[in-house]
Amino acid sequence: MQDIEAKYLYARGMKEAERRRLLVLDALINLVLGTALLVLPRATIDFFGLPAVDSAFSVTVLGAVLFGIGIALLIQYRMRPQWTGLGLEGAVVINLLGAGTVLVWLILDPFELPVRGYFVLWAVVVSVFGTAVLEILAMRNKPVDRRGG
Repeated sequence: MQDIEAKYLYARGMKEAERRRLLVLDALINLVLGTALLVLPRATIDFFGLPAVDSAFSVTVLGAVLFGIGIALLIQYRMRPQWTGLGLEGAVVINLLGAGTVLVWLILDPFELPVRGYFVLWAVVVSVFGTAVLEILAMRNKPVDRRGG
């Protein structure tokens, strides 16, 4: 299985080391933010100057989802044949949807934030969109599997 994937990566002009670095970078971002939101949701919101919430429920759920995505990326990084993680394709979708949602909130500006809150949210949008662009560039020459399986 890994030999077949290595041939695809070679055909795409993407080195295995580049792919693995992107997976680890994306996983670390998700794990750190997910852990912060899971363990200290209100403190994380206050520290970054983000919009206040009445309940930490949605914040901790988001933290759990981000943490799970990070784990899935690390599973893909390990590339165990019996497991399938998230991979770059899934990471691109999640990154574009997540950053796009934050961008819409920033454009609509339905809340009053301190300057540091806006700075953090814009930094998140730029870094997550930037990561997605890197991932798309890494996948752009992916061959089509015509075997149907």
